[in-house]
Amino acid sequence: MSTYAAIPDAKFQSFEERSDPTQVAPRLAALRARLGEMEIDGFLVPRTDVHQGEYVPDCDARLAYVTGFTGSAGLALVTADIAALFIDSRYTLQAPAQTDTSLVSLHDTTTVNPGEWIAENLPAGSRIGFDPWLHTPGRLASIREPLEKADIALVPVSNPVDAIWTDRPTAPHGPLEVLGNNRTGKSASDKLADLRTTMAREGADAVVLTLPESLCWLFNVRGRDIPHNPFVLGFAVIPAQGNPTLFLADNKLTEENRTALAGTAELADKSDFESALAALAGERKAIWFDPETAPVQVKTILSQGGARLIEKRDPILVPKAKKNEAELAGMREAQKLDGIALAKFLAWFDEAAPRGGLTEIDIVKMLEAFRREEPTAVDVSFETISGSGPNGAIVHYRVSEKSNRSLAPGELMLVDSGAQYLAGTTDITRTMATGPVSEQQKDHFTRVLKGMIAISRARFPKGTTGAQLDILARQFLWQVGLTYNHGTGHGVGAFLSVHEGPAGISPRYTVPFEPGMVLSNEPGFYLEGQYGIRIENLIVVRESEIAPGYLEFETLTLTPIDRRLIAVDMLEPAERDWLDAYHARVAREIGPHLDAPTRAWLEQVTAPL
Repeated sequence: MSTYAAIPDAKFQSFEERSDPTQVAPRLAALRARLGEMEIDGFLVPRTDVHQGEYVPDCDARLAYVTGFTGSAGLALVTADIAALFIDSRYTLQAPAQTDTSLVSLHDTTTVNPGEWIAENLPAGSRIGFDPWLHTPGRLASIREPLEKADIALVPVSNPVDAIWTDRPTAPHGPLEVLGNNRTGKSASDKLADLRTTMAREGADAVVLTLPESLCWLFNVRGRDIPHNPFVLGFAVIPAQGNPTLFLADNKLTEENRTALAGTAELADKSDFESALAALAGERKAIWFDPETAPVQVKTILSQGGARLIEKRDPILVPKAKKNEAELAGMREAQKLDGIALAKFLAWFDEAAPRGGLTEIDIVKMLEAFRREEPTAVDVSFETISGSGPNGAIVHYRVSEKSNRSLAPGELMLVDSGAQYLAGTTDITRTMATGPVSEQQKDHFTRVLKGMIAISRARFPKGTTGAQLDILARQFLWQVGLTYNHGTGHGVGAFLSVHEGPAGISPRYTVPFEPGMVLSNEPGFYLEGQYGIRIENLIVVRESEIAPGYLEFETLTLTPIDRRLIAVDMLEPAERDWLDAYHARVAREIGPHLDAPTRAWLEQVTAPL
């Protein structure tokens, strides 16, 4: 069924090994020498950059440079005789494989508070440095409080990692693109008018934006500064009256960009951002910024300059999450295009996997190739998680040339992937059988499936949050003493980040759902050393047509779920009906776009249970 005689090369992603534990020792030594010169006892190295995003450019991957750990969240403390890496439960398998555990101690933040650990392990009177551009007031406060009780001081300093990073990559220089209203559904001027109405309600003279996704959405721009995310890295200041200012890299300050944004925003160099904040503060203005996403330095400049601080959530987050009709039409189109590519891929996989010889990298390359057949596919939305057998149990596994293994027939294969189409963003996980399936595997898979269906079928009153719904997905695993150590769902942007807030499905999401919010629905189960199972669809919140005042979900993803892994007798009639209806819809909407052999395969795998 494949249109490819050989495995094509990947264009959007690579497989080099990005961690080298042997480099940890010399880099720790260099950093410690630098700390001695600075006369501080230690330094905090976070995963974040100045924009506090989940994804950072290579030039800002300081945590990976020092420790080797490349996960999307983490914090390290380095002193003269301690190197501690704090990671969450998603990375308890990945982190020890990437760092030198003889030099770096690992701590799971689900059970260990970094601030409390530091207070217990450092002597009173210690001075710990931090880069005020790389921590938010909220996150730093959680560390500072236990340290102050232990008489340990946090001291803002220039970043010592930058001083020892002799081969640091250059900053990104991707182009800036201004989107048309046909794709965004709303002009930047209208979005600014709405924002200013909100500002007036809060008494704000200006808003400071530091999140690239907020800036991109508000001004209807996109870029290529972050791998797999169409972001422009920058800052923005929006006054209650007059033109906003976008602070961007100097290579984006072109006449073409100025013309495209004329009447909407002025352009200034990123290096001017600090002085602009100081000037704004000097006017004693009321300035709104988000203490959970803005750097500490932003708060420091504003407060020392005399501004009145309005510390509230970024006012762009909720409007951005509530997709308008044009954005939703684009997201539906993107899921359909992705469904066509996934059908071709899964048909190929079903034919090739039982024969043996496929590697995890082969699988990534083929999936990307099928996606690239669509001309509007411009990138993957994150690096594909391609975990065969035991590697599927590593939640955020990234295959490299070093870790690449061959899929043995009979093993489970977990593929979590997504794409950036001009129309929108996708994210999907499927777990596939490659041969005979054990009763235990069927039991685990079906419990995960039941949880995914429970979220899909949920109907709930307005005001409900993801923290309240999360249990629906876990209940069937909990019944037998099992669970999974990640959230059930996250927000998804419209041709923006595959991970966005402020709503999601997990105990930490307390923002109520609103119509138009697009979320992932992805319960899972992981048996260390054997296999991983995850099933993920994208869903959108909509008004219930049956129960006024209630909300429900519409499923957007259009890709079959492997029926060979289902213990059918474990499904309730309503669950079977949901799955049969879903598969019928997949066949109806995707089938006409496939060639005859692939369409025949799709009809077979979407037949009623």
